[in-house]
Amino acid sequence: MALRTVAWLLPALLLSMPAYAAEQVSLQAQPLKLMDVYQQALAHDATLASALSANRAAQEIIEQGKALYRPTVNFNADTNALKSNINYLTTSESSTSRFENYRYGVDARQPIFRKQNLIQIEQAATQVSQADKQLNLAQQALMLRTTQAYFDVLMAQDKIELIGAQKAAIASQLAQAQANFDLGSATITDANEAQARYDLTLAQEIAALNEFAIAKHAVQAITGQLPQRLASVKPQLKPNDMGPSMATWQELALLNNLNIQIQQDAAKLAEQDIARNQAGHLPTLDAVASYTDSYANGSVSRFGTGNELQVGSIGLQLQIPLYEGGATSSRVRQAVLNKQKAQDDLDLVRRQTELDTQRAYLNLSSSIAQLKALDQAVISSQSQLDATQLGYQVGVRTSVDVLNAQQQLYSAKRDALQARYNYLTNIVRLKTAAGIVAAADLVDINQQLE
Repeated sequence: MALRTVAWLLPALLLSMPAYAAEQVSLQAQPLKLMDVYQQALAHDATLASALSANRAAQEIIEQGKALYRPTVNFNADTNALKSNINYLTTSESSTSRFENYRYGVDARQPIFRKQNLIQIEQAATQVSQADKQLNLAQQALMLRTTQAYFDVLMAQDKIELIGAQKAAIASQLAQAQANFDLGSATITDANEAQARYDLTLAQEIAALNEFAIAKHAVQAITGQLPQRLASVKPQLKPNDMGPSMATWQELALLNNLNIQIQQDAAKLAEQDIARNQAGHLPTLDAVASYTDSYANGSVSRFGTGNELQVGSIGLQLQIPLYEGGATSSRVRQAVLNKQKAQDDLDLVRRQTELDTQRAYLNLSSSIAQLKALDQAVISSQSQLDATQLGYQVGVRTSVDVLNAQQQLYSAKRDALQARYNYLTNIVRLKTAAGIVAAADLVDINQQLE
């Protein structure tokens, strides 16, 4: 019965396998979009994983700060063996004794007033805030790195396709020039010119293939997977207007840029460090308690028979620092200088953020203008090529003119594609400089892909 069942199921399985395999191939053939690559990056990017681990580690600083005002309890124990030899001079007698001591105890301390500890708790909160911003900064940087790597692959891929089309056109021109030379209607110069262009295109194709492989491995370094196919940009892409002015973008950056906020936390931390070191001049007050139980099975006394002692105590301990060799004052001066350095670093970060925002704004503005101009340049270059080919057929243009027109057309197409990718990347770059980039921005770009 079982054999008949297997025999009946086997053909059905064999029939279903091609359909399943075709379905898998279809799924694998689907090109990845930008959000697909970004989701892979979120799961596999080592830089983001490192930032996440650092953030989780920083969260423990809060507990360490709280522990400074919690009681500390220690258990201690010790044992030792003693041997004594006593000579009595008046009686000329001597005695030797051996015995062991055993002791254990517990002591506890509860801080009541320690200004340094209170400030360290505040510093812990500042450090955690800084760590949270650093994690958010790593996420924003990942969006930009993913976008840049994605469009680098597309650009390298487009270069290969354009060079392939150019190579085919030059090969056709070379064949025609060679045929005309064989017929005696043209000189060998046209064939040599076409051959030189063809050889140059082969070299460019090798470089483009290498660039494509490098770009794909750059994506792999972020996502952990080598991309097979990526969705391209829709040909009817229309750039948006710039929107807010450069001054508005700079104001946004000064308010939202995470590098500035991180450095602001560093300056705050330096200011708190001054207060913590100044607190070294203040007294401290602790509640202390202890319990000790000690036992000895003998003593050095001639008549010692051993003893057991139990001691418990509880009280307050006040400590007033009087002089520590000038170390506390030196640490205060050092903290003041560190605060000044933090303020200088904050000014530097603000200036750099303004510069990055200006650069990103101007690059986006330029890419929008270039995109419009280069789209028109492609149309004009195609018209020029058509006219040049027609002139070559009627004898008023040379093959060199045709090759130059072809070169100009493919260069215009390449530059137009590069402008598209620059435009989309510069959107993310500007918002990253302003500190407002989000996954929704990648979703918007994702809708421009096909």
